[in-house]
Amino acid sequence: MKRIIGAAVAGVLAFSGVYALAAGLSVSSNTLGAGVSVVTSCTADTLTVSYSPLTYTAALPGYTLTAVTITDNTAAPNWAKCDGLAYRVTLEGATNNQLVETTGTVPTLGAAKGSSFTTTAFAPESAALVTGVAVVIGG
Repeated sequence: MKRIIGAAVAGVLAFSGVYALAAGLSVSSNTLGAGVSVVTSCTADTLTVSYSPLTYTAALPGYTLTAVTITDNTAAPNWAKCDGLAYRVTLEGATNNQLVETTGTVPTLGAAKGSSFTTTAFAPESAALVTGVAVVIGG
């Protein structure tokens, strides 16, 4: 009986210590931790990604790509808050594995419909293997 009570007391003490430690963690839009935080976007516009330019590579054989273009096709693009922010573009394969990744800085873009930028070059990747793309701007 004493063992059961001792085990229960030890469990309560361990849980309260872990809970107190977790309560001390914080999260914000610039850090990763435990918690929930609302993160604002630099633009509410929908961005599209195109895989260009494609180059035929006889050694594969097939097409490869070395950059992507990110475009804002809304009538009045709002890139202003994105200017100068870091970006990360990851091309993903069939099992959501990372095929290739590139980083850079969003250039100053105009407000014309269709305004876009092309990412910095990355190692040639087979276009046939790309099944998805992840784009992160900021942070």
